[in-house]
Amino acid sequence: MHDIRFHAAIAELPATAWDTLRADANPFVSHAFLHALEQSGCIRPDWGWQAHHLGLYEDGRLLAAAPLYLKGNSHGEFVFDWSWASAWERAGGAYYPKLLNGVPYSPVPGPRLLAGSSEHTPALQRALVEAMRDETARLGLSSVHANFLQPAELAAFGDDWLARSDVQFHWHNRGYRHFPDFLAALSHKKRKNILRERDQVAASGLTIEWRGGDTLDRAEWRRLHALYESTFDLKGNHAALTAAFFSRLGELGGLAQVALAREDETIVAMALFVQGGNVLYGRYWGASVDVPGLHFELCYYRGIEHAIAQRLDRFEPGAQGEHKLARGFLPARTHSRHYLANPDFRAAVAAALASEAEAVDAYATELHSHSPFAER
Repeated sequence: MHDIRFHAAIAELPATAWDTLRADANPFVSHAFLHALEQSGCIRPDWGWQAHHLGLYEDGRLLAAAPLYLKGNSHGEFVFDWSWASAWERAGGAYYPKLLNGVPYSPVPGPRLLAGSSEHTPALQRALVEAMRDETARLGLSSVHANFLQPAELAAFGDDWLARSDVQFHWHNRGYRHFPDFLAALSHKKRKNILRERDQVAASGLTIEWRGGDTLDRAEWRRLHALYESTFDLKGNHAALTAAFFSRLGELGGLAQVALAREDETIVAMALFVQGGNVLYGRYWGASVDVPGLHFELCYYRGIEHAIAQRLDRFEPGAQGEHKLARGFLPARTHSRHYLANPDFRAAVAAALASEAEAVDAYATELHSHSPFAER
């Protein structure tokens, strides 16, 4: 039997042991990243987030762990269950709080059941899943959700967990020597469109640069946060990441990467990336100018150039957006698992998910038939 503990802060868990348990170097489940979120005011009960991290121990040694949160709403999860919440509340139930096994504000696939890489890993992963279910029952919660799982983790979830899948768009490095080499692999139409967009930015007079986050000073980080915040304000959304969190990113070595556009000395646009595990992840964009092609230049093309130069395996630019397909990003499936405590509610949602799965499968098949790459 393992000693099962739940922690109200990631700082209560040993950082080295936590990071050692990751199946890969995915930066979003690193102890430092999760600690930065908590310490900079991004994880707050009044915003619907309360840390409830799970650890399995033996003789005081951390054997397995999971990033876990008590959620008072479904903001910042990117696996949308608002309709489930509405249906359960109309039936007289309380959907919130619920448990979430995931990473705040980050629709990024990666390890969620941290159990090392040994012959004991599958059993430890199943123990984590069972502990989350038991905690749901102990607290009288409606549900527990595990979002953006790795395929190798799916077997840990039993048949009473509902399966859900979606589509993102990822760029894969096929050993490209440079950006023109990547362009040469595309169809003529797609290549021409990208060159036109890049020419528009080149003609704007803006200065474009790529910077490691650890080279930015405090004033530059404040400017980046202001651009990020203004983008959310324009869309009527809440910017959950604080200025303090942005500054903390700059203290985490090469974790943060940034593409900047300057007009004279003023930063007028930015795209923020996170790098780790030989993968680049696009996260946030902000701009105070409207320049044709600038979003694609900073968010996609500069990221591809960086990935090629650094010989990274993959570039994941973020959730949604089939416009990415035309720019060299191919469809990739994402996976989540959901346990709903009430069996009748679970059966009703399962029926809805079966129909949804058919639509997602058809969508993914259709996307694959429109590859931007030239036939060889």
